[in-house]
This record gives sequence, structure tokens and C-alpha cells, in this order.
Amino acid sequence: MAKKGEARQRITLQCTVCKSENKRTEKNKRNTTERLELNKYCPKCKKVTLHKEEK
Repeated sequence: MAKKGEARQRITLQCTVCKSENKRTEKNKRNTTERLELNKYCPKCKKVTLHKEEK
């Protein structure tokens, strides 16, 4: 029997403007194989910017 949460992976999102790593989230690596790109609020830039999954 598989462990619960085995497919989920913790990732860090990085702001594309100021390059700060300020958001952490989870994704299912089986269903979402490509890298995440989300619009999130950056407290350093003080505005909503594009955040990409870091390498």
C-alpha cells in the first residue's frame, strides 16, 4: 500500500522581478510535470508579480 502524500512534492517559488525566494507550496509531481508559474504578491516588491518554480 502506498504512503499518503507520496506523489506530493514541496517546492519553492521565486519572484521573477527581485529574485527572492519567498513562497513555498506543494504540487503533485505525477499530475503536474512542468514547472509552476503563478502570479503572487511579493512583499519585497510590494506588488503582484510572476513567481516561478525554482530549479
